[in-house]
Amino acid sequence: MATRLELDENSEPVPARLDPTTASDLAALDLVEVRPGIDGSWLLVPRPNRVGAVRIGELDLVVRPKASFASILFMLGYARDPGFRPDMFDGSVDRDLWPMVATTLTRLAERALLRGVIQGYVTRDDALFLLRGRIRTADQMNRHHGLPLPLEVTFDEYDVDIPENRLLRTALVRMSHVARLPTALRRRLLHLVGRLEGVQVLERGTPLPDWRPTRLNAAYHPALRLADVVLHRLGLGTTEGGQPTASFIVDMAATFEDFVTAAVRESLVRHAAGVTTGQFRDHLDVGRRVPIRPDIVHSTGNQPVLVLDAKYKLGSGVDGYPKSDVYQMLAYCTALRLGRGYLVYAGSRAADARPTRLPIRNTDIEVITWPLDVEEAPVALLGQIDQLASVAAESIATC
Repeated sequence: MATRLELDENSEPVPARLDPTTASDLAALDLVEVRPGIDGSWLLVPRPNRVGAVRIGELDLVVRPKASFASILFMLGYARDPGFRPDMFDGSVDRDLWPMVATTLTRLAERALLRGVIQGYVTRDDALFLLRGRIRTADQMNRHHGLPLPLEVTFDEYDVDIPENRLLRTALVRMSHVARLPTALRRRLLHLVGRLEGVQVLERGTPLPDWRPTRLNAAYHPALRLADVVLHRLGLGTTEGGQPTASFIVDMAATFEDFVTAAVRESLVRHAAGVTTGQFRDHLDVGRRVPIRPDIVHSTGNQPVLVLDAKYKLGSGVDGYPKSDVYQMLAYCTALRLGRGYLVYAGSRAADARPTRLPIRNTDIEVITWPLDVEEAPVALLGQIDQLASVAAESIATC
């Protein structure tokens, strides 16, 4: 029978009874730190800002984020592609990570294949006894030493084995390998794998093929965006003892920063003219020896007019945030000649966190701390970002 352990993000250590091999395998996955306890037990200490789930043999370990897992998946997908829409998770009622991801992927794949498997032209190399396409002269000479047949040729074939189907089938196959999924759910996954017969399953470590959204593959877009997240995050393997392992681990600090950058960029398109740059490169000093890299800078005419920095810190008010963040934003505003800068936090308005203005003494600069309630559903989270972008855009003229 499986042993289930649940921890909260950034929580206190939790004792657990594990055999030494499982403890070692768990430590190697780096979701939690595993320390020796007393009486043969182990202390599980969540890694800072890391959340997710791990399965090792009969062990289930979950580190729950402040936000829901559905919101975390949305942030991951949106940061990679703003076409990742909140309604992709409509109907995702599972609080448990594994069935939630598998159910959502299955639902979107079923919707994608509702009108059949799409096809496209695939370039193939082969040795044939009839001419098709064009002859690869160098291969013909090297492999057949002047013999006329077979012919080494390259040709285009209209087939199902295209990048979109490879990505989708590979994600479905890998998801079906996660241990202890509900039987009915695994059957749905495998049925979809069968629907994509003739499509190559990508080996682990193989670079993922590129695909571009088009009118022809429009029905696939939601499924492919989630498949991309699954293929980048889902880890599968076996221990030295042969136990199956599965992991889905998220660095919340990087995820929050990437999500806020992408969402603010998309919102500012509607609210302000100019260009939004993530990880803006500049220097604090005249000699250009002290680099600065704000998360988000909006510029008009090559002149910065707005600066924001995202911080995954769960404070509830200005006193709950590190003062060093304010010093950092003051440096950004000074170097960029701006009168206002925004520190965007993963706060919770339910915990009485609200935007706060901090006028800096003996300067014309003010720093604004702006909490985002990450516990809200994806559509509401985007609404909060849009409100932030709207207010920030209105302030550009006064900076």
